[in-house]
Amino acid sequence: MTGYLADVMPYVGAGDLATVTEWIAGAAMLTTAGGVVAQRILARRSIGLQVTLIAVVTVVTALASVGVISFAMLGISDRQVMLELMGIAGLAGFLVALFIGRSVTRATRRLLFAVREVGSSGIYTPPEITLPTELAGLSLGIAEAHDRLSRARAREQALEASRRELVAWVSHDLRTPLAGLRAMAEALEDQVVTDPRQVAHYHSQMRVESDRLAAMIENLFQLSKIHAGALRLSPRLVGLGDLLAEVAASTEPVASAKGILLTGAVAPGMAVLIDPAEFSRAVKNLITNAIRHTPPDGTIELIGEIRGGRACVSVADECGGIPLGDLPRVFDVAFRGESARTPDPSGGGGLGLSIARGIVEAHSGQISVRNTGPGCQFTVSLPLARQAPASVSRPAAVYR
Repeated sequence: MTGYLADVMPYVGAGDLATVTEWIAGAAMLTTAGGVVAQRILARRSIGLQVTLIAVVTVVTALASVGVISFAMLGISDRQVMLELMGIAGLAGFLVALFIGRSVTRATRRLLFAVREVGSSGIYTPPEITLPTELAGLSLGIAEAHDRLSRARAREQALEASRRELVAWVSHDLRTPLAGLRAMAEALEDQVVTDPRQVAHYHSQMRVESDRLAAMIENLFQLSKIHAGALRLSPRLVGLGDLLAEVAASTEPVASAKGILLTGAVAPGMAVLIDPAEFSRAVKNLITNAIRHTPPDGTIELIGEIRGGRACVSVADECGGIPLGDLPRVFDVAFRGESARTPDPSGGGGLGLSIARGIVEAHSGQISVRNTGPGCQFTVSLPLARQAPASVSRPAAVYR
């Protein structure tokens, strides 16, 4: 630094330059130390005050340096002029620092007020002022976090409502077969029914009701595992055509008993990595749901094909369609699209579609529903286990 001052002021002696350098260095160290101490004292105060402190330390350091040079190098009259200029410069710097500090403080308080308003209104409204880049980024982050929390809260409320609805509906469905079982058991115990045919009928009906209760309890257990993330899959490479044929064979007697024709077709070469038992359960739930809502003499079509490089399974029925307002809720727990609760002879408590969705999503698949033709179509999409052909012709029928 001495060499630099000597170049600027060659008429000043080397000794004076050394003295000035020492004084400037000392002043800078002193103001810096004072600034550090002040910053620690004010660490919990407003950002605006700390910004002002930074500016004050900078201005004081500069003025101290100029003052030392003035007193060492200038005469009395020049010193007075220099002091006046230093005062003006220092005041200007302080005012700018104060203005910036107040602006930052005001922006911070507006942001804090907007955050506190969330507690009363439940809505985050960003401050309607220009924020510094950092505070603007913070405001955007708060808005995004609030949006995510709002969606999570909405999902939690919907889930809680669904759980309450499930408890109410399942309680109703459980009471119905239990009441029948109790009535038939009391009739047999009190020998109110003694005719052998009637006794045999009661025994058969008690078995049916017991099976219905067992199916409902099994569905509840399955659904609880899905919601708890405890569904354990044992995936293996499976030909989807063979699996769909087996599911169709197991559900065809139920459809025939109701006078419903179950048809289907499947494309060749659809290898998927799935848990056969769990995925069969999901498809069977879709077919059972279609049988339940399709009128006698109707038709249900089960199709397996490749779309967009994915394996797709669709179940189309003739239920008459689903009201548009109910479509988003079809897979909700215990939703049946009806206001009056009536016992379902097939059991299940309205859990089949919820279980199907949980199983499909556990396989990294997607499930959807749409109205089409005389009814609706449920579609399951799964990733193929190996590369599919570029184009697939119309699937060949494998069961009828």
